[in-house]
Amino acid sequence: MTPIPGDAPVPDGPLSAELLDKMHAYWRAANYLSVGQIYLKDNPLLETPLAATDVKPRLIGHWGTTPGLNFLYVHLNRLITQHDLNMIYVIGPGHGGPGIVAHTYLEGSYTERYPAIGHDRQGIKDLMRQFSWPYGIPSHVAPETPGSIHEEWRTGLLAGPCVWRRVRQSGPDRGVHRR
Repeated sequence: MTPIPGDAPVPDGPLSAELLDKMHAYWRAANYLSVGQIYLKDNPLLETPLAATDVKPRLIGHWGTTPGLNFLYVHLNRLITQHDLNMIYVIGPGHGGPGIVAHTYLEGSYTERYPAIGHDRQGIKDLMRQFSWPYGIPSHVAPETPGSIHEEWRTGLLAGPCVWRRVRQSGPDRGVHRR
């Protein structure tokens, strides 16, 4: 059996408490940014009591799919780092988009592509407000999402279609993850 390139020894026991704490904090941050994108147009850090005027009038995005996508992203990221893997995370193009946008924001590639969305209070507000908002970004993983690659046809289910679908990039530097 050929070992995986960069394969690190498998630990004898469970993950350390420190690593689990870091992964859990990252997962919570991604979940918070995700739910904020779906619901909030203002007051992103909840510095004042939440008011009806802080909430978007039309909610688009599926919170139900997002925590699971975020959970997988965090754990796959650990495996990629631990084993130096070349891996692609294949998800449907549906409304779990806030999760992927949250991760690209947290890891810096979103701000790299969109410098106006900084890593400060105003940047978080802009990130949340632009999601599924007029002149903002779509509620699904779209070509504008750093690191995304898009199929020519929306097939829905990924069991099988990811094997035969024709893949193309949308734009000259879309889908290129430089980190």
